[in-house]
Amino acid sequence: MLLIRTYIAQSAIEGVGVFAVEPIKKGSSIWRLDPDFDRLIPMEKYKAAPPHLKELLDRYAYPSPDRPGFMVYEVDNGRFMNHAERPNTDFSQYGGATATRDIAADEEITCDYGEFFEDFARLHLATA
Repeated sequence: MLLIRTYIAQSAIEGVGVFAVEPIKKGSSIWRLDPDFDRLIPMEKYKAAPPHLKELLDRYAYPSPDRPGFMVYEVDNGRFMNHAERPNTDFSQYGGATATRDIAADEEITCDYGEFFEDFARLHLATA
Protein backbone atom coordinates (compact mmCIF):
# COMPACT_ATOMS: atom_id res chain seq x y z
CA MET A 1 0.00 0.00 0.00
CA LEU A 2 1.40 3.38 -0.93
CA LEU A 3 1.93 5.60 2.11
CA ILE A 4 2.17 8.78 0.07
CA ARG A 5 -0.27 10.75 -2.08
CA THR A 6 0.08 9.86 -5.76
CA TYR A 7 -1.64 10.18 -9.10
CA ILE A 8 -1.51 8.29 -12.39
CA ALA A 9 -0.37 10.03 -15.59
CA GLN A 10 1.34 9.29 -18.89
CA SER A 11 4.89 8.05 -18.36
CA ALA A 12 7.98 8.64 -20.49
CA ILE A 13 9.07 5.13 -19.41
CA GLU A 14 6.00 3.15 -20.49
CA GLY A 15 2.26 3.73 -20.69
CA VAL A 16 1.23 5.29 -17.41
CA GLY A 17 3.14 5.68 -14.18
CA VAL A 18 2.80 6.78 -10.57
CA PHE A 19 3.65 10.39 -9.75
CA ALA A 20 4.17 12.18 -6.44
CA VAL A 21 1.48 14.70 -5.47
CA GLU A 22 3.87 16.49 -3.12
CA PRO A 23 7.63 16.41 -2.43
CA ILE A 24 8.97 13.27 -0.74
CA LYS A 25 12.11 13.44 1.40
CA LYS A 26 14.97 10.97 1.03
CA GLY A 27 14.50 8.10 3.48
CA SER A 28 10.73 8.54 3.76
CA SER A 29 8.66 5.37 3.89
CA ILE A 30 6.61 5.25 0.71
CA TRP A 31 5.13 1.74 0.68
CA ARG A 32 4.45 -1.19 2.98
CA LEU A 33 2.75 -4.53 2.46
CA ASP A 34 -0.81 -4.35 3.76
CA PRO A 35 -2.99 -7.43 3.11
CA ASP A 36 -6.10 -5.22 3.09
CA PHE A 37 -4.79 -3.35 0.02
CA ASP A 38 -2.20 -5.73 -1.42
CA ARG A 39 -4.12 -8.86 -2.34
CA LEU A 40 -2.37 -12.22 -2.05
CA ILE A 41 -3.70 -14.42 -4.83
CA PRO A 42 -3.03 -18.19 -4.70
CA MET A 43 -1.30 -19.48 -7.84
CA GLU A 44 -4.07 -22.11 -8.21
CA LYS A 45 -6.60 -19.28 -8.59
CA TYR A 46 -4.36 -17.54 -11.12
CA LYS A 47 -3.94 -20.72 -13.17
CA ALA A 48 -7.73 -21.29 -13.18
CA ALA A 49 -8.58 -17.68 -14.06
CA PRO A 50 -10.09 -16.73 -17.43
CA PRO A 51 -7.60 -15.36 -19.99
CA HIS A 52 -8.55 -11.69 -19.54
CA LEU A 53 -7.91 -11.89 -15.78
CA LYS A 54 -4.60 -13.72 -16.30
CA GLU A 55 -3.53 -10.92 -18.66
CA LEU A 56 -4.30 -8.33 -15.98
CA LEU A 57 -2.34 -10.25 -13.36
CA ASP A 58 0.57 -10.87 -15.74
CA ARG A 59 0.88 -7.12 -16.17
CA TYR A 60 0.16 -5.84 -12.65
CA ALA A 61 0.95 -8.63 -10.18
CA TYR A 62 4.19 -10.31 -9.14
CA PRO A 63 5.20 -13.45 -7.27
CA SER A 64 5.20 -12.94 -3.52
CA PRO A 65 8.84 -12.94 -2.36
CA ASP A 66 7.97 -14.29 1.09
CA ARG A 67 4.83 -16.37 0.40
CA PRO A 68 5.65 -19.06 -2.18
CA GLY A 69 2.60 -20.05 -4.19
CA PHE A 70 1.04 -16.56 -4.06
CA MET A 71 1.01 -13.47 -6.28
CA VAL A 72 0.75 -9.91 -4.95
CA TYR A 73 -1.78 -7.60 -6.64
CA GLU A 74 -1.73 -4.04 -5.37
CA VAL A 75 -5.18 -2.48 -5.30
CA ASP A 76 -3.93 1.14 -5.13
CA ASN A 77 -1.76 3.13 -7.57
CA GLY A 78 1.29 1.06 -6.64
CA ARG A 79 0.48 -1.42 -9.39
CA PHE A 80 1.29 1.27 -11.98
CA MET A 81 4.85 1.89 -10.75
CA ASN A 82 7.36 1.49 -13.56
CA HIS A 83 10.74 -0.21 -13.48
CA ALA A 84 13.91 1.88 -13.74
CA GLU A 85 17.58 0.87 -13.79
CA ARG A 86 18.25 3.71 -11.33
CA PRO A 87 14.99 4.01 -9.38
CA ASN A 88 14.19 6.67 -6.80
CA THR A 89 12.93 4.06 -4.31
CA ASP A 90 14.36 1.04 -2.51
CA PHE A 91 12.22 -2.11 -2.24
CA SER A 92 15.13 -4.41 -1.30
CA GLN A 93 13.74 -5.01 2.20
CA TYR A 94 10.54 -6.84 1.36
CA GLY A 95 7.50 -5.57 3.18
CA GLY A 96 8.43 -1.90 2.85
CA ALA A 97 10.06 0.71 0.64
CA THR A 98 11.76 4.07 1.07
CA ALA A 99 12.75 7.00 -1.12
CA THR A 100 16.45 6.79 -2.04
CA ARG A 101 16.63 10.53 -2.73
CA ASP A 102 14.37 13.55 -2.58
CA ILE A 103 11.49 13.14 -5.05
CA ALA A 104 9.88 16.30 -6.40
CA ALA A 105 6.15 16.89 -6.68
CA ASP A 106 4.96 15.67 -10.10
CA GLU A 107 8.03 13.41 -10.50
CA GLU A 108 7.46 9.79 -11.51
CA ILE A 109 8.11 7.30 -8.71
CA THR A 110 10.06 4.28 -9.94
CA CYS A 111 11.39 1.02 -8.56
CA ASP A 112 13.68 -1.85 -9.52
CA TYR A 113 11.37 -4.83 -10.10
CA GLY A 114 14.31 -7.14 -9.44
CA GLU A 115 14.30 -6.13 -5.77
CA PHE A 116 11.03 -7.98 -5.14
CA PHE A 117 10.58 -10.16 -8.26
CA GLU A 118 13.47 -12.63 -8.26
CA ASP A 119 13.08 -13.74 -11.90
CA PHE A 120 12.43 -10.27 -13.32
CA ALA A 121 15.83 -9.89 -15.03
CA ARG A 122 15.55 -13.26 -16.76
CA LEU A 123 11.92 -12.65 -17.77
CA HIS A 124 12.69 -9.09 -18.92
CA LEU A 125 15.59 -10.26 -21.09
CA ALA A 126 13.46 -13.01 -22.60
CA THR A 127 10.67 -10.61 -23.59
CA ALA A 128 12.81 -7.58 -24.57
